[in-house]
Amino acid sequence: MGLADLDAVMVLEQASHSHPWTRGNFSDSLKGGFHIPLLLRGDVLLGYFVAMPGVDEVHLLNVTVAPGLRRQGLGRVLMAALEWWARRLPALQIWLEVRRSNGAAQALYRDIGYEEVAWRRNYYPLDGQQREDALVMRKLLPYDAPDDVPDAYQAQVGAGT
Repeated sequence: MGLADLDAVMVLEQASHSHPWTRGNFSDSLKGGFHIPLLLRGDVLLGYFVAMPGVDEVHLLNVTVAPGLRRQGLGRVLMAALEWWARRLPALQIWLEVRRSNGAAQALYRDIGYEEVAWRRNYYPLDGQQREDALVMRKLLPYDAPDDVPDAYQAQVGAGT
């Protein structure tokens, strides 16, 4: 993702989340060197993720699939791309938070090998003064960098920063 993609990303972000990231969140992530690949079909943005590399680990900050395209395997494609990229760093683990109310995402993460680690109380904003808990999840990665590029990544996910 580059600054030229920001308008399309903001449209999808605002359509997808009750409390979307701001343009500043994305531009700061780009400036910070975070990895933000785009999942595209032709010129149509289907989804993206934002990942922050750390020492031997990656933190998934945002993953988004277009609302009308959910439950079609695109989230799985994005998560496979994340894991491939993380292993190439090499990272030993990936961390993420997910809303307590987002059972579909929790089920996907469990299905692809993430484990529950802890709960963060009042982590996410809700309407008004309310807050929602986050489930912290982690996936341990093998300590080997994959040589092959997953077909889904090569065909659909842009190289991102």
